[in-house]
Amino acid sequence: MTLGSRSRWSAGGSAGRRHRGGDGGAPPAELDGEDDQAAADPESVARTICLNQLTHGPRTRSQLAETLRKRLVPDHAAESVLDRLTEVGLIDDAAYAAGWVQSRRLSRGLSSSAIARELRDRGVEQHLVASAMADVGEDQDEASARDLTRRRLRSMDGLPVQTQVRRMVGYLGRKGYSPGFAYRVVREELDLAASER
Repeated sequence: MTLGSRSRWSAGGSAGRRHRGGDGGAPPAELDGEDDQAAADPESVARTICLNQLTHGPRTRSQLAETLRKRLVPDHAAESVLDRLTEVGLIDDAAYAAGWVQSRRLSRGLSSSAIARELRDRGVEQHLVASAMADVGEDQDEASARDLTRRRLRSMDGLPVQTQVRRMVGYLGRKGYSPGFAYRVVREELDLAASER
């Protein structure tokens, strides 16, 4: 007998049957029923799945609901568990949205439109997205874009100006800034850098 099979034997139901005086044959009918009932309790399954997901970081209600759908948890059990986790504060889409806005601005310098799109993609309701984005205005978008541009342009020193402009406009575009806005910011930052030389 291998170590793996010994572990399964000692941890599984067979050992329990031996202690009950069984002969290693079929388990008593009532044990089978209990095991099936425990395994088939959809709310327990849903709760376990959700808590496992939440140990890895915050999730929106929509993300958890999608995970439960993929795991074939019945809708009524999923809704019941999601409602309960919301009641106790383990699911909080408003807090999730606020944290996401701060994180994505600081770590990635994304535009407000890009961040709002990410939140909607994660199933955050529009009124919560709007609330989380309420303090993010055009001034902050411009400050973020200028900061990204200054830092990135340092690595492009020596390249032709048009190459710098093309690359920087593309880079800011991938961060969610519109082409016209990105072009204006890049040109102004390049002019400023040239005047300081």
